[in-house]
Order: sequence, then structure tokens, then C-alpha cells
Amino acid sequence: MATEIRVPTLGESVSEATVGTWFKKVGDTVKADEPLVELETDKVTVEVPAPASGVLTEIVAQNGETVGLDALLGQISEGGAGAAPAAPAKAEEPAKASEPAPAKAAEPAPAAKAAPSEMPAAPAAAKMLSENNLSAEQVDGSGKRGQVLKGDVIAAVAKGISAPAAQAEAPKAARAPSSTDDASREERVKMTRLRQTIARRLKDAQNSAAMLTTYNEVDMKAVMDLRNRYKDVFEKKHGVKLGFMGFFTKAVTHALKELPAVNAEIDGTDIIYKNYCHVGVAVGTDKGLVVPVVRDADQMSIAEIEKEIGRLGRAARDGQLSMADMQGGTFTISNGGVYGSLMSSPILNAPQSGILGMHKIQERPVAIGGQVVIRPMMYLALSYDHRIVDGKEAVTFLVRVKESLEDPERLVLDL
Repeated sequence: MATEIRVPTLGESVSEATVGTWFKKVGDTVKADEPLVELETDKVTVEVPAPASGVLTEIVAQNGETVGLDALLGQISEGGAGAAPAAPAKAEEPAKASEPAPAKAAEPAPAAKAAPSEMPAAPAAAKMLSENNLSAEQVDGSGKRGQVLKGDVIAAVAKGISAPAAQAEAPKAARAPSSTDDASREERVKMTRLRQTIARRLKDAQNSAAMLTTYNEVDMKAVMDLRNRYKDVFEKKHGVKLGFMGFFTKAVTHALKELPAVNAEIDGTDIIYKNYCHVGVAVGTDKGLVVPVVRDADQMSIAEIEKEIGRLGRAARDGQLSMADMQGGTFTISNGGVYGSLMSSPILNAPQSGILGMHKIQERPVAIGGQVVIRPMMYLALSYDHRIVDGKEAVTFLVRVKESLEDPERLVLDL
């Protein structure tokens, strides 16, 4: 008896994923709940466990393919009985794949129309059809009941069916050819789904929001002195290091309560004000930038915030973030200072209306009380959606953050 391996529910607003890595190959023995395959979504990487023990007899979705919810990934047979049929099944695939070509040459129209009427194209095939401006009726399906598979679309594109569409899209994707010497030293790597999503969302934010950035600087001496004074006892009591993110997150939540527009979002012709603060903290990983969310940060102490940021940071670097960890943010903090950035203008994390950029702490001469002194200074940048946040509100928000950090007792006293 065969057990199907299918794409699980991936989370709110996530309808498809890319097959990343199969940890097992056909013929391998697997145990129930053992990780079988890694799926890469727009936001996180998900491991699909084996639904039963047995032998992996078939892999339907190959590495790099796009799959929809509940799509068939492969099959497991009980014991070792199912391993034998796997080889013949594979052996038949080349012959099966070659069938569409003669059928198409002899009678393209009837075959093309029959497939979509019986079964819709597979998710990966549907995506390729859309990318190449094709319809399922133009492609012969080799799947069950005439279903159009990804391989069918690839074969159709190779035969030139999508030539007009490709020519139409050429101006967008065109790049100047490299010289022979340079071409041999180049490497072309397909963007991960996460990187594609980051690129799309950042560009969408620039295109849709009236984005503007305001700047200020903060004297970090008070926070640094407080941190140095209590960091050892803090770590001993709470089991986590006292960093700067706890102070910044708390300062941001205080400012958001005073200036709710920075914590709001636009929905059509409505403004949605959030009476809670879910603060996203941008974390750099090997696969790209992710923004896990500290939920209800306004109700947390600095110690609780530091613990949660530590947990989210570890999960992000280990690829263990859940969908719940990534959703619902109302405001984002991005710390480019850890990489040495002195100044930058962060891009909004849509549909949020504000993002705070932290930067490198650098000693600079400043005038205080008529005297020039050396202080550890940091530039702050607030990018905001000018459609919903006025300049006065944005500047006031940044000033409130500055005031809280230069007098951190205000954070403790909730002032």
C-alpha cells in the first residue's frame, strides 16, 4: 500500500513553494516523521516529514520545481515491496516523455484541447505557462487524464511555441553579452524564492508608497553606561545578554503609542490603526534578509524583548523560523550598524508605514553646553509612507526615540 507525500499547509497567504532539497532518494528506507524534503516558500523554509515508515518509491516533484498546496511530492510504500517498481517506473519516463512530440506533430489541436478540459495544469506547469504567455490549450499534456506537466511546457517552449512571447519580453531581460574572456569567469545562479520575494517586495514598496526618510542622531553614552553597569547581573538573572535592541525596541513602542499613524497602514481608502505593537527585527541570513516579529513588544520588558529577539535570531540563522514568527508586523527596525553602516535610508516593509534604521556607533566631536566633547554618536533614519504620515509626525517620532535613548530612565518609568 502506497502513502502519498503531499505539500502541507504553508501558512497564511502562502499558496506555493519551491522544492529545495530531497534528503532521501528513490529506494531509500524512511521512518515516520523523518525529514524527507525541504520546501522553500516566500518567507521561510519548511521541512516535510515522512507521513509513514517504508521505502521512498517515487519522487514526483524534483528540486527546483514550484508546487502548490496539497500537491503530490512523492510516494512511500510499506516495507521494501515498493522499491522494485520504482526502477521500471523511471525507465518508462523517457518513452512517456517522448510521446507528446509525435502526437503533437500529427494532431496538435485535438490533444491540446482535451488536456485542460479533463484536468487543470500542474501548479509548476501553470506558472511556466504564465511566464511564457502560453495557455494550457497550446501544450499537450502527458500526465494523468491529459494533465499538462512542467516537462510538457519545457518541451513546448523548446519547440518554439513561446517564441513571440519571448521576443516581447526580451527588452526587459536583455543584458549586454559578456566578452569571451569574461564569460568563462562568470557564474549564473538561479535566485532563491526568498531572494526573489525580497526583490519583488522592496521594489513594490518603492512603487506603491510615497516614501520619504528623515534623519537624526542620538548620543548613545547614557545607554552604553547603563548597559556596562548592569550587563553582567542582567545576563546572570535573565540568561541573555543585554544588547541595544531591547532599548531601541522599547523606545520605538513608546513613540508609536504617541504617534499611531507611524504604526498604521493603508487599505484602499481606509487607514487601519493598530492598537498593538508587533515590531519586526530585520535579520541577515545566508539565504537573505528575513524579518521575524516580536509580538506585543509594547507589553514586554526590556529583558523579555531581548530573550525573544535572541530566540528569533537563532531560529533565523538555523532556518527554523515558523510562519507565525514572520507575520503581523506593524513596524520594523533594521540594524545596519552591525555591518559597519554609518548612514542609510531603509526601504519600507510593506504594508507597514514606518521603518527605523540603526547605524554604527562612532565617536565624534559634539557641542554640549558650549564645550566640544567626544561622544559615541549614532545616526538614526526613519523611512515612512508620506501618504499616511506627515512630516511633523515623522520628525516628532524620531525625536521621541532620541529622547528615550538619551535618557533611558524614561523607558523604565514609562515616560
